[in-house]
Amino acid sequence: MMSALAGWAGVAAASSFQLMEQNASGLGNAYAGQAAAAENASTIFYNPAGMAQLPGTQVSFALSGIGTSIQFTDSGASRSPAPGLIPLGGDGSDAGSWSALPTGYLSWQVNNSVWLGLGITSPFGLKTEYDANFIGRFQSQTAELKTYDINPGIAWKINDTVTVGAGVSYQHAKFALDRSAVTAFVPPATVFTGSTHLDTSDSDWGWNVGAMFNFGPATRVGVSYRSSIGYDLSGTATISGVPLAGTIAPPVTASIRFPDTYSVGFTHAFNDEWELLGDFTYTRWSTIKNVPIVTTATSGFGPAGTTLDTFNFQFDDSFRIGLGVNDKISKDFTLKAGIAYDQSPVDDQYRLVALPDNNRTWLALGGKYALSKSTTVDFGYAHLFVKDASISQTRAAQGAVIGTYSDHVDIVSAQLTFSF
Repeated sequence: MMSALAGWAGVAAASSFQLMEQNASGLGNAYAGQAAAAENASTIFYNPAGMAQLPGTQVSFALSGIGTSIQFTDSGASRSPAPGLIPLGGDGSDAGSWSALPTGYLSWQVNNSVWLGLGITSPFGLKTEYDANFIGRFQSQTAELKTYDINPGIAWKINDTVTVGAGVSYQHAKFALDRSAVTAFVPPATVFTGSTHLDTSDSDWGWNVGAMFNFGPATRVGVSYRSSIGYDLSGTATISGVPLAGTIAPPVTASIRFPDTYSVGFTHAFNDEWELLGDFTYTRWSTIKNVPIVTTATSGFGPAGTTLDTFNFQFDDSFRIGLGVNDKISKDFTLKAGIAYDQSPVDDQYRLVALPDNNRTWLALGGKYALSKSTTVDFGYAHLFVKDASISQTRAAQGAVIGTYSDHVDIVSAQLTFSF
């Protein structure tokens, strides 16, 4: 499972590069109410206290397919790093793609008060990949973020009303970027172009906590928190096509802190057939502002500590709100539906070619079917309507990209849960 997560091609489906798709059981509700739902062992990710709702032992496996469409339209004002000397290029075709995201969970009831669990997930991911002649290839041609997270947890049932839970996360992140580069410019008319490949990674620890409150048999409220995780990404920036030098690969580092997340959710059963779910999630994306790429040794670009480039994200905090409904059509089958609004942390002024993100609205449909007393299957589909996004990025060595993005996302997911 870990090797599959480490190698998957991540595509952000939630705001920025966050991934909500950590199960299939919540997709049909557009992930509304996941801090309180506790349908299966995947609650370890959304709220570890939810394990106290699961008798015995549960094992869940989910596989999600995430398909993005990212279409750029040039406004006619874009330029290359050396106007008139380097061809502008085209709109880059569709920079999105389909990717697979597997997740797995185990929940074990130790006694009437204590539960232990383990989740293996990928909380963050991103991939944008443009054609080789993309007009913005000097800013980004391919950008890819991959993560995997190993999250053991524990839940303690204090009484029939209150349950608390906690967990720790070992998370590994890898970020790579490819783009064209001007390696030398000799006025008035000589330009040397090459390419830059940035390859960095790091691992660090985080934690999560949650609580669940049962207000009678019909209503449940959950609150949860996932901590931020800081990375000192290290690796190399390989610059090829440098006149007289060929290829230079200085070691580099980049410090970034992934955001922490607060969530509150509820479920309310009107009767034996109908259930309402809702949630509000707040993510502190403002932990990410400027991310400089800095050399850690003397190279052809200067002494250690030289800044090669800076990613100017300038993220704002954002929120997500969702509402879902379940209709238990029969004892074996439940139909699910949901809607959500997901605010992007990206400010129009700072939108990047590598991350053309904007606000999005989710519409989702799914279901849950009991194959037997011990086995259930969940499935879902969601379409994300992404608001058209303007971009105006002008950088001296990387040209200008001015235009509009039209994006959308499709998600399909299936999950098997075994109870013992």
